[in-house]
Amino acid sequence: MINQVVKGSVRPEFDNLYLDMNGIIHNCAYPREGDGAVKKRLSEEEQYAAIFSYIDRIFHLISPQKLLFMAVDGVAPRAKMNQQRQRRFKSAKDAKEALTNARAKGEEIKDDDVFDSNCITPGTSFMARLCQHLRYFVRYKMQHDHKWRKVKVILSGPDIPGEGE
Repeated sequence: MINQVVKGSVRPEFDNLYLDMNGIIHNCAYPREGDGAVKKRLSEEEQYAAIFSYIDRIFHLISPQKLLFMAVDGVAPRAKMNQQRQRRFKSAKDAKEALTNARAKGEEIKDDDVFDSNCITPGTSFMARLCQHLRYFVRYKMQHDHKWRKVKVILSGPDIPGEGE
């Protein structure tokens, strides 16, 4: 892309739109308040709706002319797995400490209200369900939205090896 100043309502044209879905999934699955605190846990249906709305909003904002490529991280190369494992253990430990601290301050937090971000990992049942819903969403949009029909849409799911970090 060439950096240029966008003036008024004149937007540059883009042939292709590439989306790193994991960033979108994390931001939509457990949205945060301005101070970084996690909002109340969303149901899976609410998470899907937030993800689909975000994708559609970006799609219509950019209006790609040829291609929409959505990449969900797959299984990482072996060399990267230990780093990811350490990060996930740390994430789980930090979440447990934050929950303990919140409860110590008198906040009532049910275990069901806590979202485990480690489920956004290839091979989990959450990711399998999400990608099934993503495929349905893409089919629906291509049948009912004329702008989506004009472009080639590729969804690279978590079943495809490789990841974007």
